[in-house]
Amino acid sequence: QVQLVESGGGLVQAGGSLRLSCAASRLTFSNYAMAWFRQAPGKERERVASISRSGGSTYYADSVKGRFTISRENAKNTVYLQMNSLKPEDTAVYYCAARWGSNWSPGPYDWGQGTQVTVSS
Repeated sequence: QVQLVESGGGLVQAGGSLRLSCAASRLTFSNYAMAWFRQAPGKERERVASISRSGGSTYYADSVKGRFTISRENAKNTVYLQMNSLKPEDTAVYYCAARWGSNWSPGPYDWGQGTQVTVSS
């Protein structure tokens, strides 16, 4: 059973930064594409960013392009999401997800438990 544990969420003022981390275990991390999703109250879960298993290919939702950066350290079994210039509309629970294969593709996925990010105006 793949285990994903997110950390780094919290309360930040608009314009601030946070870095989320997702530590993965019980998998061969370098065989998995990874992604960050978020879900705000009353909204559907959406993919924010994803990264190929090599780290050579990334995807960003239009709403976060130029502000968020996804990266990974395969030696540490960890994926990160650096979030800069945060906006109140970035407030959500952020989830880490894993998908076996080279690049992100439709599920099924393994999920973390989520970490809350709250951006105050």
